[in-house]
Amino acid sequence: MQQIITMGGGGFSMEPDNLALDRFVIAQTGKDRPKVSFLGQASAESQIYIINFFKAFSALDGKPSFLSLFQPHTTDIEGYLMEQDIIYVGGGNTKSMLALWREWGLDNILLQAANNGTVLAGISAGALCWYEMGTTDSYGDGTLRPLNCLGYLKGSFSPHYDGEANRRPVFHELVASGAILDGIAMDDGAAAHFVDGQLREVVSSRPHAKGYRIVRDGDKAIETELPTRYLLA
Repeated sequence: MQQIITMGGGGFSMEPDNLALDRFVIAQTGKDRPKVSFLGQASAESQIYIINFFKAFSALDGKPSFLSLFQPHTTDIEGYLMEQDIIYVGGGNTKSMLALWREWGLDNILLQAANNGTVLAGISAGALCWYEMGTTDSYGDGTLRPLNCLGYLKGSFSPHYDGEANRRPVFHELVASGAILDGIAMDDGAAAHFVDGQLREVVSSRPHAKGYRIVRDGDKAIETELPTRYLLA
């Protein structure tokens, strides 16, 4: 069973006092102390990000570890990743992260891991990366542009849908024009759980956080709110 969990925002890096989304990720393994590896290439392997990951997943009774692609701790990266129960990807620059992953072959290894039962999860860049395409601010000029991604999940994605003012209008504009595929968007605090490529449910760590489906209809984008289960209800 292939599982991918894509968060619009939230998780330990944005809600350190509310680990509901991270607890949900842990629960999907069905294990008491799952192995959780962090990939922080989108943030240039920020040390504080890595430390916060270890704090959060140690508190959740996981077995956290970290894979650096600048100073790898093993020459058998494929073997290491295939042993993980969860691979959790942090936010940051999606374009640069994907370029680095492709150079190291992670674009193929991560799909093998997912097909072998490893749960793939992530926030922002770590969510966008799994889709065919989506919107990113990776170019450094503050604008949102389309980006082709790994394509493990069909369609497009937008994170931070309620957290950044330009996310919704730009996503609508790009879908309406056909510049990007129909897709889904997640508010900060909302996450989409896919099983074998199909959306099983949307969950949230905040009472008003939601997920949305956005599809092209002529020259317009039509937005539909997705049923969302509040994890702390």
